[in-house]
Amino acid sequence: METTQSMNTCREFLESIHRLPDGRKIDQCIQCGTCSASCPTAEAMDYSPREIIAALRAGMLDRVLKSNTVWYCASCYMCAVRCPAGIPFTDVMYELKRLGVKHDIYPRDATNAVMARSFVNAIDRYGRNAEAELIRNYYLRTNPLRIFRQLKLAARLFTTGRIKLRPERIKGLDGLRKMMTAVDKEHA
Repeated sequence: METTQSMNTCREFLESIHRLPDGRKIDQCIQCGTCSASCPTAEAMDYSPREIIAALRAGMLDRVLKSNTVWYCASCYMCAVRCPAGIPFTDVMYELKRLGVKHDIYPRDATNAVMARSFVNAIDRYGRNAEAELIRNYYLRTNPLRIFRQLKLAARLFTTGRIKLRPERIKGLDGLRKMMTAVDKEHA
């Protein structure tokens, strides 16, 4: 039995998807499977794109977000191009990723979700990507010992000026934060 909180979260996700350009078209999905047949990464996914649409419409948010499907989307837009209902499926996948990271609902082994969260945190703090911090946080949360494999590359990037050890804040960070807050309010 679903809790009221999870039902509200699912409703919020659906409303957010409906606000996408042509997002309401997910209600017109006829479950033909064209999206799944067109997807180059469908074989590696826990659920096919067609199954994700069905689960999303059925309110099975955990099934949608805790699967690897959202994170394995190649963003090739083949599903959207070939969909007879014109569903912007790739945009739906991006929105699900965004909402999953925002609400901390994703598979615990989804390292790309960890990367996305680390990237968003860096943007929030500095207004731009802080590569050294991003990589450090990513490896600390996924596989700390693996960072040692990257030290040689990191040294080369540092000596050529391609990566900085200390992140720089952008000018006008407060303005960026205000814009992002306005976007979040508009999107909520």
